[in-house]
Amino acid sequence: MQGLTVGFALVLTRISAFFVSLPIFGWPAIPMHIKGLIAIILSIFFYFCKPLAIDPAHASSTGAILMLANEAVYGLALGFIAAMLFAVVGLSGRIAEQQMGMTMSEIVDPLKGEETGELSSLMEMVFILLFLSANGHHLLLLIISKSYDAFPAGSTPTLNTLVEGVVGAGSAMFIAALRLAAPLLGAFLVLMVALAILARLVPEMDILTVTWPARVGLGLFLVAAFLPFVAGFVTEFADWMGKLLPI
Repeated sequence: MQGLTVGFALVLTRISAFFVSLPIFGWPAIPMHIKGLIAIILSIFFYFCKPLAIDPAHASSTGAILMLANEAVYGLALGFIAAMLFAVVGLSGRIAEQQMGMTMSEIVDPLKGEETGELSSLMEMVFILLFLSANGHHLLLLIISKSYDAFPAGSTPTLNTLVEGVVGAGSAMFIAALRLAAPLLGAFLVLMVALAILARLVPEMDILTVTWPARVGLGLFLVAAFLPFVAGFVTEFADWMGKLLPI
């Protein structure tokens, strides 16, 4: 009975830590009993489908605590890497907001319980809806399954491996966000050059009263033109998750 309890606790700890740090499932708007029920159901499934690395019946109390801590750290690392990949679209939206001068117009997102920008929140919601409609939640379950294939419950990767995975995901996030925001940055650069030339040609015109509406209008137009391309990013996002996870 002790071995069954410890073994199930190892599986439950990794899955719970993964979903706690994961977007959507980790949002405060989702009730805790729903999160707990999902974690328990998945833990029961993977406990009977995936073998354990050790016999938990022979583990001491200290060893069991250390294994639970390792499982928690590993699950948090998996979820954190996935969360950074999810943040790519939101980060590109924040870059667009900065160029439009809308960094001060933040709202409280009721799903996350934190302040966020309107454009970044809109782009992130659109991406998440497209991700779920493309059965992206199946990809998250596949990541959990592959993590148990690579490191069964009771065995976790080394700290160096975890750090390399987190750093790799962080670099991929910033590169992808800059690449998504590159057309916006280029368009705003052209706009500022055009306004500078206009200010030289018409010195009596108050250029400051023209700059802000022009930047906001251009930004809204570009974001509206960009949203249809978010669907294509879902496939690329799935490829990134397949390469970076599980670590």
